[in-house]
Formats: sequence, C-alpha cells, structure tokens
Amino acid sequence: MDATNENNGRLPKRHELPAEYKWRLEDMFATDAAWEAEFNAIKELLGEVDQYRGNLGKNAETLLRCLQLQDTIYEKLGRVYAYARMRKDEDNTNPLYQELHGRTLTLDVQASSALAFMNPEILAIPGETLEQFMQHPELKVYKHALSDLLRQKPHVLPQAEEELLARFSEITQAPAQIFSMLNDADIRFPKITDENGVEIELTKARFTRLMESKDRRVRQDAFQGLYSSYIAQRHTIGATLSSSIRKDCVYAGVRHYNSALESALDADNMPMAVYDNLISAVRSHVPLMSRYVELRKRMLGVDELHMYDLYVPLIPEADIRMSYEEAKETVAEAMAPLGDEYVTQLKRGLNSSWIDVYENEGKTSGAYSWGVYGTHPFVLLNWQDTLDNVFTLAHEMGHAMHSYFSTSAQPFVYYQSSIFLAEIASTLNENLLTQYLLEKLTDKHQKMYLINHHLDQFRGTVYRQTMFAEFEKIIHAKVEAGEPLTADNLSQIYRQLVYDYFGDGIVIDPEIEMEWARIPHFYRPFYVYKYATGYSAATTLCKQINEQGKPAVERYLRFLASGSSDYPLNILKAAGVDMTRPEPVRQALEVFGSLLDELEAML
Repeated sequence: MDATNENNGRLPKRHELPAEYKWRLEDMFATDAAWEAEFNAIKELLGEVDQYRGNLGKNAETLLRCLQLQDTIYEKLGRVYAYARMRKDEDNTNPLYQELHGRTLTLDVQASSALAFMNPEILAIPGETLEQFMQHPELKVYKHALSDLLRQKPHVLPQAEEELLARFSEITQAPAQIFSMLNDADIRFPKITDENGVEIELTKARFTRLMESKDRRVRQDAFQGLYSSYIAQRHTIGATLSSSIRKDCVYAGVRHYNSALESALDADNMPMAVYDNLISAVRSHVPLMSRYVELRKRMLGVDELHMYDLYVPLIPEADIRMSYEEAKETVAEAMAPLGDEYVTQLKRGLNSSWIDVYENEGKTSGAYSWGVYGTHPFVLLNWQDTLDNVFTLAHEMGHAMHSYFSTSAQPFVYYQSSIFLAEIASTLNENLLTQYLLEKLTDKHQKMYLINHHLDQFRGTVYRQTMFAEFEKIIHAKVEAGEPLTADNLSQIYRQLVYDYFGDGIVIDPEIEMEWARIPHFYRPFYVYKYATGYSAATTLCKQINEQGKPAVERYLRFLASGSSDYPLNILKAAGVDMTRPEPVRQALEVFGSLLDELEAML
C-alpha cells in the first residue's frame, strides 16, 4: 500500500487510512468515555492520598499502603496519558485530543504535587526503623526502589519545596510542548519536484526518502527546502531550546548537583566517566569517519561531497525496497537467533494492531515505541518502502519486545527499564537484521549496498549521536557558566562539531548548522548518548549470541525481563557487557573499521 499515491500525491487524512494499518488504542480504552471515567477515578484516588501525609513513619503497613496507592495512581495515569498523547499524535490538529492531552498534563502535575511529600517523609524515617519496616513481606518488593531513594537523599528537597517543584513542572514542560506543536503541526515545508518531474509537498517523513534519491538535484532541493523552513523559524526555535536548557540547569542547581549532566546521569546511578569516555573514544576514531567520507566521495564520483550526499545508497543499482508486509516477514525471520519465545511474541505484535503504520495529515513525525503497563506496547511509524524503514521497524519492535517482556515479568514499580538499557534492545535487532540480510543476499552489489547501510547506521548511531551528546554537554555548560544561548551561537557551536566529527573531506553546507533546530531529543536532556552506548553494547551482545548460542540468549531474555529491578549497569553486566570499561565502544568502532575494509576490498 502507498497511502500517498492512492490520494493523488497528497497526504491522506486520518479517516482515509485502512483500519488494519492503524494501532488499536481501544485496547487501552474502548471509548473516549471510558478514558474520561478513568481520568475521574484518578482524581478520586488523589483524594485518598492526604490521609497518609505525616504518617509514613508510623508503621510498615501504612508505608506499604501509601506506596501501593502511589503505584495505582501512576499505573492508571500512565494509561490515561498514553491514550491522550497517542490520540493527539494521530493528528496533532485535532482539538479534542489536544484538550485531552493538556488535561492529562495538568492531572500529572496534580498527582506529582499530591505525592510530593512521600520521598522527603520516607527519607526522614530513621534507618533502623526503615530496616525493620522492610521485613514486612509485601514491602520487600520495594527494597531496590527505597535503596535507590536513600542513595539520592542529598538531592531530595524538603517537602514544601518538592511540592512547589511539582506544581511548576507543567510550566517547565512548555519549551518542549511549544517545539512539538511548531515541529509537528504548524511548520510548513515547500514543494519540490521529484525524480519523475512530479511536484510534491516536502514532509519530514518524505525527507528521508528524498535524501536517498539517486538524483542529486532532488537531494539538494530536499535538503535546502527542509532547512529553509527551520531557518525561517530559527529565533523562535533558538528561544525554545535555550529555555529548555536553562530549565535543566536550574533544576540541577536546585537539587544540589554540580551540573545538569551530573543530575541526568544520577537517575541511573551512572558514572560521569561513561559519558566522557564515549565522547573521547569516538573522537579518537574520527580518522575512520574521514576514511568513510573519502570512500563515499570516490564511490559517488563527485568532486565535492556535500551533507546532502551522506544518505544516498552508494550502490544505486542494488537499491533494496520492501513493502510493509514484506518487511514484517523479514524482521520476524531475522530475529530467529533469539529463540522461539521471542519470535512468537514478536509475530503477535506485528499482526495484532500494535502498530500505526502510515503517515497522514497532522500525524507526529518519526517513529517511537510506547510501553504501557496493563496492555501491550504500541509503535508509531511513518512508513516508506525503504530499507531504512525496515530497520526502523526492527528497531521499534526491539523497544516493544523489551516493554512486553519487562511488563510481563515485573511489578509496576519496576516495569519501565532505564532508557540507557532500552536502546540496546532496539539496536541489537538492527544488528541481527543486518546479519540476516547479508547471509540471505547473494548478489555482490546488494551485499555492498547492505554494508554501506550498516556503515551509515554506525555513522548515524555512534558518530552522529555522540556528536549530539557533545553538543548537549557544551550548551548546558555555557548556560551554567552564565553565557547566553542564541540561534547564532547554537549554530556556530553545531557547525564546529560537524567539522570536528566529519573532517575537511566534506563540504559543510551552511544549512547543516541548523540541524540542532529539528532534533526533538534535545528537549529530553542527555538522552541521545544512550543511542551510542546502546549500539556499542548491542554489538557485544550480538557477538555473544552468535558465538555462545543458548546461554547468551537466555541471559539476553533475562535482561529484557529485568525492567528497572536493578541499576542499569548491573543489569547489563549480568547480560555479559561491562559498560564501565571502554571495550564495548571500542569493539563497535572496530566493527565500523572492518566494514570499511570489507567494502573497499569489494570495489
């Protein structure tokens, strides 16, 4: 199916898409009225919270009941929020779901405010008393959560201050919300002429396909067209990002952290060295990226390599396209090394309305997976028949299966794995898909095409995300040093990093300095480095699964089922990877180098 072609080149409206290609949010709430009833039930539960205020230190039973009430509230709130947000993501111009989403954000603030007394009050319980409480059979499940809370005691504020911060949280989400509405609903891109001489409306989803076009003129037009729209909004987006960065820094300072980076990493009990070692390891392997740039220039036969030449397949005659139905079968077959249990559940997800497949007017761009406790995961796509989209399907289903196994095995308090771990499941799926396709393909040019794609995955996931991570570190540090952030200096910083990571073998087109303006992850501080560490860890796990078979698979399935029942580094170490050491990142970069060797040898 090509929804765009069936609608004469325009994006279809939501109601024009067949039901079999839409996710079934009715699995959460059969109707909006059912959502409304659950919304009101949460408000009633919030009314029960106050009876525990000032009483958590009295006895184990009171502490237990309050913790259970908190879990019930947040479990219900998670589903209410997910439904409203995903309905809005179906069509960001729909006022009903804009309203529902806004109401849920307000309710979330009310819940945070109502429950804000809990952590300070628990921390005020004498250690010996809390230890006695933990002997209660039903409280033992909270042992890790309470231990982690005690670890963060220096950064938990007095009750009144925690309640005040909770009340401000809705306001501090404003920069991300404003950017999302600008980026997903209001921004408009110009029309360009495609390879067939047809005038089409440029969209973010089509941009990826157009950047893979064999026609260099189309790539350049798409590149300049997309960024011209962001350049026109540069000062607005600069203000939203600057406000978001300042919010990160203010919150870190209020909680007595030395930096926003330290604050973000502390949530996972993550040493600062993991972040810094990633940047230094990738920077030390920049010569490999320079080799890649030179190889791409040579294979494309161009005098100058431009930023819009980075995504076109180097082996155009072996271009691989797949329909969505073909991609589902391919992804399921590629995951065979993970065993029957994994593949069975994966096929169920692929064929049971977990996935919203095609782009429509107003739909949120990109792709994501959302794990919801009490129901199956959901996946948003904006499908195009490209190899990149096949990898996106494998990637997002990796997230979904991680959610599925963790929600099946863990109580609510631990069902949600750290984001540091979540990217491992998704990128391991990508590695297995690459391995499967390389084994299946017999044509030399198609193999070269796939190796090129794998190189591009390394470039995009390890090099590019590490560059993003360094950008975040720099701009947060500037705010912490009292320096202003404007669209101009954000662009200057970004342009220098592009040069540092790609070298002087590529033309740094002026438009690329605005790439920061279209990255939604920058509104979620210090998130992107986890893509690079996750890819590195996934490379090691994939190697172990191939070499060790069943024992490694069993460790990996336990990893998927672990949720947040321990610190992420401990969970990963139990799976066989020690990210406190540089070896996983080095191994990943060595694979990048070996792929370069292999492709050069095939020329």
